Amino acid sequence: MALSAEETGVEIAAAQPADDLPTHEVELTEVAATKVRTLLEQEGRTDLRLRVAVQPGGCSGLIYQLYFDERVLDGDALRDFDGVEVIVDRMSVPYLSGATIDFEDTISKQGFTIDNPNAGGSCACGDSFH
Repeated sequence: MALSAEETGVEIAAAQPADDLPTHEVELTEVAATKVRTLLEQEGRTDLRLRVAVQPGGCSGLIYQLYFDERVLDGDALRDFDGVEVIVDRMSVPYLSGATIDFEDTISKQGFTIDNPNAGGSCACGDSFH
């Protein structure tokens, strides 16, 4: 027989609804939002969000991570850009405050770019910052 949460004294954390999450100050350009929408349509998934994070690594000490995630974790901040949800974890929020995510599609470069006013400098390859 299973015991209820009241009987065991253990609280089970419920998933926090997306509407109740704090917001962040990361901007997503319309070009980038359109690219994200296109990628999600190609995947056939409507349950994914774009997660932006800062992780230790790279030549300069920190690297950006951008990936699709179906999870909403405790402490996440969320912002909606016309149907494209962008999630930032609690630890990355201060590093990304005021950053703008764009998408470039030129003959010399294709991919997402991050213009971050908090970055004091970056390495020569441009993949990490401090």
